[in-house]
Amino acid sequence: MERKFYVIFFSVFIWIAGVSKTNAAIQQQETETAETGDIILKPSPQTKNAIFKSNQEVLYRLQVINNTHDNKSGRISYLVTTDEGKKVAADTMHVAVHGQSSKELTIKVPPKPMGFYRINFMVNTADYDDTVRKVFGVSPENITSQLHRPADFDEFWKQSRVELEKVVPKYRVLEHPELSTSEKKVYSVEMYSYGNLLIRGWLVVPKDGKKFPVHYRVPGYVVSLKPNMDNDDFIAFDLNVRGNGNSKDVVNVGTDNYCLVNIENKEKYIYRGVYMDCIRGLDFLCSHANLGIDTSKIFVEGGSQGGALALITAALDNRVKVLTMQVPLYADIHDDMNVSASYDKQVFPFKIFRKYNSMHPGFTWDKFFQTFDYYDPQNFAQLVKCPVLMGIGLLDQFCPPRCSMALFNHISSTNKEFVCAPNSSHEVNFNYFMFQNMWLREKFRIP
Repeated sequence: MERKFYVIFFSVFIWIAGVSKTNAAIQQQETETAETGDIILKPSPQTKNAIFKSNQEVLYRLQVINNTHDNKSGRISYLVTTDEGKKVAADTMHVAVHGQSSKELTIKVPPKPMGFYRINFMVNTADYDDTVRKVFGVSPENITSQLHRPADFDEFWKQSRVELEKVVPKYRVLEHPELSTSEKKVYSVEMYSYGNLLIRGWLVVPKDGKKFPVHYRVPGYVVSLKPNMDNDDFIAFDLNVRGNGNSKDVVNVGTDNYCLVNIENKEKYIYRGVYMDCIRGLDFLCSHANLGIDTSKIFVEGGSQGGALALITAALDNRVKVLTMQVPLYADIHDDMNVSASYDKQVFPFKIFRKYNSMHPGFTWDKFFQTFDYYDPQNFAQLVKCPVLMGIGLLDQFCPPRCSMALFNHISSTNKEFVCAPNSSHEVNFNYFMFQNMWLREKFRIP
């Protein structure tokens, strides 16, 4: 039993490392934690995940640490704004802290309506200033958002599936002894997908002869997925959609241009093929049960772009039995635009979209949404019926928490849960993956 615990623990640790790499193609946004300095502020929310109820006072315990040998006095302030930057609360108090000592304060913010709020903690003395930025949520399970779902949305994706089915996949599976181990076989896989474009991925199969559930992983933004050798309880299938990893033969346009390919044409926009690549991956799994694949137990996972792709795969195809996603990119793209406009410094993805807009005078935001409304993950959410687990980082600017929760709340499944990592930006934390591991074992009855 003890050995099994350590195997699980180590596997989850490696899984976390893999997901961190999945998001590496997007430049990591900075999270100001004020870990060093003359005076350190360490705020801790009363609730572990920084989520409060609508009628609940928002409480923080604020530790003020004086790292110098001198007595320090000055002001401690906090400022609360909405996630679009509107001021909703503020206060200031005097504080004095002896050298090499600390003091604890209680910050009380009056109850707020549902939503997410930025809270900045500031220290100002005669010779030192610093700010620590955090985010808290209020009843996020009640957040609503407007759907901008085109009238022909379902028909558009039905026709996409029809066009995909016309493409003969010509599956090719090649064993790689140099990558395999005594316990697992590694295969490279190839198939033709939407538009008759060749895509590739990796399949890792345990050798003990049993049928296994499948961990189907889809990639982050312009990320290369590699063979996943670290999960003993699942067959691992990692698909590199067009333009990602070893599927860059035809589409190899770089990070800044990837999400812009044919952005002005909904019929030819790159993500139409990308979404169909994910469906073709399911076709591959279900046509290769002879490799030990239990096609009745496929779960799809992804982070960032992969989170969006995982949701869309589950929405369009009921062969997916479980969905897990982290920090889903592009969720609720209309509100994402509004939230990102309030940032001091533009970040992905609207940094790229706004740059394109400024360089193409004829390209209006109406035209942008005329395309992207067909691809917004939120518009697929109501089609998801399987169990869902979502993880979000409250400090995420690429995928604002409000937008992720709006997406989550549109999901039709009655079996869904979300986990917040209050100190994480465009990522989740170790605790999330420990929870996900146990959650999956329960769903698939894995001891």
